[in-house]
Amino acid sequence: MKAKTILIKNAKIINEGKVKEGDILIEGEYIKEVADSISAKSSDVVVIDVEGNYVIPGVIDDQVHFREPGLTHKADIGTESKAAIAGGITSFIEMPNTVPQTTTIEKLEEKFEIASKTSYANYSFMFGGTNDNLEEILKVDEKNVAALKLFLGSSTGNMLVDNPEVLEKIFSSTNLLIAVHCEDEATIRANMEEFTSKYGEDIPIENHPIIRSEEACYLSSSKAIELAKKTGARLHVFHLSTAKETKLFSNKIPLKDKKITAEVCIHHLWFSDEDYSKKGTLIKWNPAVKTAHDRDELWKALLDNRIDVVATDHAPHTLEEKKNVYTKAPSGGPLVQHALVAMMESYHRGRISLEKMVEKMCHNPAILFQIEKRGFIREGYFADLVVVDANSPWTVNKDNILYKCGWSPFEGTTFKSRVTHTFLNGTLVYNNFKFLNGNAAKRLTFDR
Repeated sequence: MKAKTILIKNAKIINEGKVKEGDILIEGEYIKEVADSISAKSSDVVVIDVEGNYVIPGVIDDQVHFREPGLTHKADIGTESKAAIAGGITSFIEMPNTVPQTTTIEKLEEKFEIASKTSYANYSFMFGGTNDNLEEILKVDEKNVAALKLFLGSSTGNMLVDNPEVLEKIFSSTNLLIAVHCEDEATIRANMEEFTSKYGEDIPIENHPIIRSEEACYLSSSKAIELAKKTGARLHVFHLSTAKETKLFSNKIPLKDKKITAEVCIHHLWFSDEDYSKKGTLIKWNPAVKTAHDRDELWKALLDNRIDVVATDHAPHTLEEKKNVYTKAPSGGPLVQHALVAMMESYHRGRISLEKMVEKMCHNPAILFQIEKRGFIREGYFADLVVVDANSPWTVNKDNILYKCGWSPFEGTTFKSRVTHTFLNGTLVYNNFKFLNGNAAKRLTFDR
């Protein structure tokens, strides 16, 4: 529904540390007014009564893999951004390990071109660093690109940066935020050799967090932080998975002043190694899902602000690929459609407040990446808004999964909450399982 003016009535607005009843007036692409009560000034105003349901800023997911170009049998920008919209994610930042990799300006622009035609959600991309593309990195305009992504442990589409001199040069040379995947390669290789000699190809999945161990994560994260402190680089450590790593981060200063920040993903907050026996390789991620103790400590660090944002690391593979033996089953899984409702479930279970959830999923990604006019319900900001009914249970099954890969690690899970409306740049794009408009998305811009 494209409307010049939309009035959202009877909302419980979750924003900037408060839950407040009120109305929101949208004019064109922007939030015009937020007040206790607003009346429609003319019959042209479209009034949407959300009947006391929650309204939050659109979720900003700082780490997704939408697999386009080159791996579109698993996913593409169109299908996955559509699933994101149904899940209340209105903006995403996509990773460079596609085929070809996004390690030149030309390849980066090609992805922007695809997204401009097919994305259902607002979009940006990270530029990929390698052992030999420093010249290209230096050409990147920091106002146009979310960040620079470095893999310090190999992952899907090997972009491993393992030359210490190159690494220091990159850290010293760019003003871009550097986002890192931290796992120590030598540690993982040694562990892998040991388990392969014992089991061959078919290593029991329960050994995944022992192969991609706490030590592998900590060694790499601590080195990256040391290098950031030495060079003054702006560092963001992706997908923390261990209790030990949480001690590397601080909550002593506000997020906007931090030079070193951290993210945790939905799967590391939800699953533990006890779930491998039931879920198998469907919950094989890099870094690995670890112990219940690790999960508890990640929650603690999230709540006390040592961890700054919650993301998905949405990384689909086909079910056929995932069902391979351990050494051949790829790591990663689809999450954008279910991330917000999973966090709402954690609210229902008393793990997190609604205000803190919105801070970590909406406000903080906007602050951390300096995204212009998004992430908050403020007058003059883009009207990216999500309506959540906190008491409308539904169960994840094959019929309601929107990912191109057709499966979810949450299949069989009943969530208490559901997304009923998603507004993107002032347009109602999703309403109770129906997609209403596929061309309201915009490229993210950065206030740098």
